[in-house]
Amino acid sequence: MKLRALGLLLLLGGCIPPSAPPPRTSAEIAENAGQAPRVEAEAEVFTADQPVWDARPVIANARSIDGARYTVQPGDTLRSIGARTGAGSETLARVNNLVPPYILHPGDVLTIPAGRFHAVAAGDTGIAIARAYGVPWSLIVAANVLEAPYTLRVGQRLIIPDGKVVAAPAAVAAPAPGSSIEARAAAFRIDIDDILTGGEPAVEPATPAPPVAAPAARYTGTFTWPAYGKIMARFGPRGVGAFNQGIEIAVTPGSSILASAEGTVAFVGSNVAPVGGLILIRHGSDYITAYGHAATAKVSKGQEILRGQVIGTTGSGTAPLLFFQIRKNGVPVDPVKQLPPR
Repeated sequence: MKLRALGLLLLLGGCIPPSAPPPRTSAEIAENAGQAPRVEAEAEVFTADQPVWDARPVIANARSIDGARYTVQPGDTLRSIGARTGAGSETLARVNNLVPPYILHPGDVLTIPAGRFHAVAAGDTGIAIARAYGVPWSLIVAANVLEAPYTLRVGQRLIIPDGKVVAAPAAVAAPAPGSSIEARAAAFRIDIDDILTGGEPAVEPATPAPPVAAPAARYTGTFTWPAYGKIMARFGPRGVGAFNQGIEIAVTPGSSILASAEGTVAFVGSNVAPVGGLILIRHGSDYITAYGHAATAKVSKGQEILRGQVIGTTGSGTAPLLFFQIRKNGVPVDPVKQLPPR
C-alpha cells in the first residue's frame, strides 16, 4: 500500500506544470557564460520633474529674418552668407538649388528665405531644441530635410517651423495655439522616434574625423521574454486610428525587467510619450528593443549588457504593465513573432 501511494504521488507530481523560473541575476548569467560577474548599478528612480533626456536645456534665441535677395561678393561662401544674413547654409543651398561643392560666382543672386533660424551650440540635441520652441522634432527634421543619422553640427542654423502644439501630459494643461513659447515647451512631449533621431549632441565641425570603424555587425541572435505575465495588448491596430507598436505585459508590482538579448544601452530616461520611463537597448546594427513603463533603471547609456540581465523594475501601481517593443532597421515589428512560444 505504501509503495502504491508513493507511486501515485510521483505520478501526480509529474502532471503539475512547472512554474516560471525566477529571473536570473547578471552574476548568474555571467557565471554560466564563463564571464566575470558584472556589478549592477544602483537603481535610478525616474522622476517627472527631472527627465534624464533633457539634462541640458536649450535657450530659444532663434533669429527671425525677412525674405530677401543677396548678390554674391568675391570671397563669399554659403556659410559666410548664412552667418551674414542669419539663414542656414543648408537651407540656402536647398532654396537656391545648389549642389556640392556649392560653387558661387561674384554677381550670382541668391534667394534668402524668410523664417526663424536657431544656431546650434555645443551640447545641443535635436530633442532639446524642439522642446525649447515647443515644436515637434519631427517637424524640424522635415523642414530642414535632415537625413539619418541626423547628426547636428555646432554652428549649423536650423529653420524652426511653426508647429502645432502636441498633446500635453495629464498634469499639464495643453496651451492654445499661438500661446507663449514657454507654455508650448511645457507641453512638449517626446516619443521613441524622437529619441532615436534627435537624442545625440551636436558635433564640432572642426573636430578631425575619427578613424573609420568597421560597421556594426547585424544581429543574428534570438530574443527572450523581458518579463513573465499575460499579454494585455498586442501589436497592431488598437481602436480607431491607433496602432500599438509593441506589446504590453501584465507584471507584478516592482518586478524585474530583463534584457531580451545582449547589446548596448542606447537610452535611459523618463517622460517619454506614452510610456513614461524608458530603456532602449541596441543589438547589432539593425535591432533595438524598448522597455517602457519602467519605474527604475539599473543600467546607464553605453553600458554593455547580457541577455537576461536585470535592467530595471516595473511600477508599483495596482495593475502595472511593461511595454515591450522590437524595432528592425527603425521599423517596429511584432515582438511575439520574434520571441519563443510559451
